[in-house]
Amino acid sequence: MTSSSAHQLRERGLQVTAQRLAVLRAVAGRPHCTAEEVTEAVRGEIGVISRQAVYDSLNLLVQKGLLRRIQPAGSSALYEDRVNDNHHHVICRRCGQTADIDCAVGAAPCLNASSDSGFRIDEAEVIYWGVCPGCLGQP
Repeated sequence: MTSSSAHQLRERGLQVTAQRLAVLRAVAGRPHCTAEEVTEAVRGEIGVISRQAVYDSLNLLVQKGLLRRIQPAGSSALYEDRVNDNHHHVICRRCGQTADIDCAVGAAPCLNASSDSGFRIDEAEVIYWGVCPGCLGQP
């Protein structure tokens, strides 16, 4: 993953740093993770790093299209490395488990708005809410 990640960073005009590589590995190892979870994973891998440095890396990697940020209502932002497709998410109301759901209809945007209000729409973001199988079995 490191050589591929380094290549992706360079392709987007970014300097390859240990912090950025560690952030990419952390998100790849645990999709739909919070910035706090990324910070813990990166600190476990490379040692001392400020929370702000992790947030800066996450924001830059999202901006450059290497990571995707989703922010479900009432929840912390979540990060994933599944980018360049228009998939959606399902989130458990009890435990917060998040899973990917492929688009139901074709390529991006896989949903058509009744009116585009003059916009050129290129992505649709949908979050389904429910209760995961693990929580269904609990009282």
